[in-house]
Amino acid sequence: MRSSILCPNCRKLISADERKCPYCGLSNPASLLKYNFWTRGLNDPFQIVRWIIYLNVGMYLISLLLNSMIPRFSYNPLVFLSPENKSLLLMGATGTIPIGRLGRWWTLISANYLHGSILHIFFNMFAFNQIAPLVIREFGTNRMIILYTLGGVFGFIVSYFAGVTFTIGASAALCSLIGASLYFGKSRGGAYGQAIYRQLGTWTLGIFLFGLFFPGINNWGHGGGLIAGAFLGFAMGYEERKRETATHKMLAAGCAIATMLILIGAVLSALYYRTLG
Repeated sequence: MRSSILCPNCRKLISADERKCPYCGLSNPASLLKYNFWTRGLNDPFQIVRWIIYLNVGMYLISLLLNSMIPRFSYNPLVFLSPENKSLLLMGATGTIPIGRLGRWWTLISANYLHGSILHIFFNMFAFNQIAPLVIREFGTNRMIILYTLGGVFGFIVSYFAGVTFTIGASAALCSLIGASLYFGKSRGGAYGQAIYRQLGTWTLGIFLFGLFFPGINNWGHGGGLIAGAFLGFAMGYEERKRETATHKMLAAGCAIATMLILIGAVLSALYYRTLG
């Protein structure tokens, strides 16, 4: 019995024995799936989601370990197990202080992987785990990575120019995924598109109300992420209208490499300065 695989380029079902994909012409598709770690990962959307969650959790735990004192206990769930501001600054928090005073523009990426409490990271990662698979299904894995990275960056740029002094969290990146999903639902239409639009519209309203009633919420970052996601979704298109292209793949790879280099650099520099201090 002949086994089947998804072509790593066009993602159509083909025989594992094919020397060349009959749809897109990719040579040796089976060998690429077997030996190319990046390609294998992108063809497992749940693995991509897990990687991003692991990065967020890892950065949160490291920021706790960098605290000068034992993480504070509080009956307020919003600050329970909170990293110190100094730890977050060293790890790559963003805002007018890190960027305007210290020139740390790279924090526009690193801040997306930092969180201020266990409740903060729990809700963000729970929401990401719900929305990211939908975005991957409708836009593809590469475009999801672009939306998460660039949407988060744009959200923090907006909050920087709005004067937010110190900010962290995956919310701006998450709002970018929501913005793209809202665009998809509205653009696609039909029962399915309308259901997506209504459901994500409810999420957006909840985020907006939460930001109104709780202090310290970066509403500028949320709004910037939503706008960026809708614009990027429109500019890049979604699977039903436009397959992922080589440009999408290169941009996603660039986002992933830049993110990893920045996070590794942030951790190493934080450990260095914490050791000195």
